[in-house]
Amino acid sequence: MKKITNLLSAAFIVAILTVSSFQAKAHCEIPCGIYGDSVRIALLYEHIATIEKSMNQINELSKSANPDYNKLVRWVMNKEEHAKKIQDIVSQYFLHQRVKVKSADDDAPYHKYIKQLSSLHEVLVFAMKSKQSTDLSIIDTLREKVHVFEHAYFDNHKH
Repeated sequence: MKKITNLLSAAFIVAILTVSSFQAKAHCEIPCGIYGDSVRIALLYEHIATIEKSMNQINELSKSANPDYNKLVRWVMNKEEHAKKIQDIVSQYFLHQRVKVKSADDDAPYHKYIKQLSSLHEVLVFAMKSKQSTDLSIIDTLREKVHVFEHAYFDNHKH
């Protein structure tokens, strides 16, 4: 009986944690009016730095005569997780909520919109490439693409 009670208690705690983490992720898609655009940009740069450190650690551990595969796997998983976080911020925050569709009839806003879309697309592509490799040139390009978006986005937004 005690085992069943412990099992049910553990299942209940896991269910609560799962629901509360889902609610936290869904918060930004609720039109609450609380936005931290510059915070999201800072997070993108932070995730890039984390991916870069992960790549460096993977490259260093791989050179060892007897690599610690546990550490190696953990750094690979860390790299993947932070690349995914970049993709989530770009997609869920900027593309779904903040970058507004502009009419092609309105020339200047439309060109700005296209610049934002293309730079965000490039960020997504290089975040994906960072999952596939430990080539540090990808990090330089990813930073550059975030920088391009940052300037295209904050031109008419508060920073």
